[in-house]
Formats: sequence, structure tokens, C-alpha cells
Amino acid sequence: MGNELDKLIDEVAEMIVNSKNVVVFTGAGLSTESSLSDFKGQKGGWTRASMMRMIDLVQPDPAHYAIAELEKLGKLDCVITQNVDGLHQKAGVPEEKVIELHGSLKWMKCLGCGKRYPTEEVANRIEQGVKEPVCDDCGGTLKSSTISFGEPMPVNEIKEAERRSRGCDLMIVVGSSLAVFPAAWMPVYAKEAGAKLVIINISDTPIDRHADIRISESAGKVMSKVLERVKSKLAT
Repeated sequence: MGNELDKLIDEVAEMIVNSKNVVVFTGAGLSTESSLSDFKGQKGGWTRASMMRMIDLVQPDPAHYAIAELEKLGKLDCVITQNVDGLHQKAGVPEEKVIELHGSLKWMKCLGCGKRYPTEEVANRIEQGVKEPVCDDCGGTLKSSTISFGEPMPVNEIKEAERRSRGCDLMIVVGSSLAVFPAAWMPVYAKEAGAKLVIINISDTPIDRHADIRISESAGKVMSKVLERVKSKLAT
């Protein structure tokens, strides 16, 4: 690891140590590092339900565990995520500290009456031979509780994410190209409110120029090194 990258990692660690209220914003870069394919191209609720079995087998990557470690150290206010895979929770971040802007594959909802079903329950129905599971109450079509292209974003989650973004003193963007709005406004809100901004993503983002530190490397490699450095600094 080069001297320049090592220096940036040390600076990020120092920011974390000196911060009281850290918000981490994550995107698809974390899911792909866990070898989880992007679900945006999938169609049909039952297709997504049958894929839940695969998701159960996928494990968090080093970046997920590093973010969970921030919570254990008492530094993490919350995670705001564009991902729908539940890997932050699986890595150890408490459910109440994860704001899922694009929904979750853990739940399915009826398009008729809005009733929610655990995806695992619907997957069980499919394995038992039900080709197109429907709602028990109204017979409506079941769809994964994720936000598809063209659907409105969840109002409560967006409001809470904005509130947390404006209230943090450090935001770390990990594995997001910040190309999907309104989710991508969150780092802008944080910066407007006076927070420091770190962006860790292999590809460029539209707000790179606003970042205090910009690292174009793998999320897992960088976050693992950052947390090693944080723990070392806190121990001295």
C-alpha cells in the first residue's frame, strides 16, 4: 500500500477518532464485494423471493464488518444504505441503526392491500410448488419490498436519513457512485451542515470535489485498514 494511500487512511482514522457523530452512507460497491449480483434487472416478486435462498448464503465483506466495528466502538450514529441485502445487519449493525432507502429483500408486500410478508415465508411457498404466491387477504400480487425504478422513495426513511445527515460531524461514503437521487443528496446535506466528508469508491462520483478526503480503492481493503488504525489510536 503506497505512502499516499497510507497517509489518507491515517487521516480518515484521525477524523473518526475526533468525531462524535459518524454517519456511513453505503452503496452497491459493498454488495458486489460480497459477490452478490445487482438485483435491479430482476423482474417479478416471485423471482426475487426464490433468490432469497442465495442471499442467505452470502456473507458480509470486510467493509461491512469494519462499519459494524465502528458501532461497537461507539462511533456510529447510523448507516444509510442504498442496498437491499441486509448485510449490514448480518455483520452486526443493529437493525435500528440501518436506514434502508431502497427497501429490503427481507420483506414482500401485496400490491393490492399493502400487507407485508417475510420473504422467507414466500420462498417456502414457492419451494412447496406454488408458482405465483398471492396475498392471503385480498389475492393481490406479492412483490419484494424494494424500490423499483420509477417507484417513489419511502418518505419516512428519506426524512430520517436527511435528519441524520444534517446532524453528523463526519460522513463516510463507502461503495457508492452517488448517481441515484434523492439518496445521493445525503452527503451534500452533511457537507452543507458543516460535516467532514470522506468518499471511498473505486469510480468517480458527482460530488468528489466536495470531499475532504477521496480514496479510489476497494471498500473492503480501505475500511479494514481504517478500523485497524482507529483502534490503534483509541488504545493510545
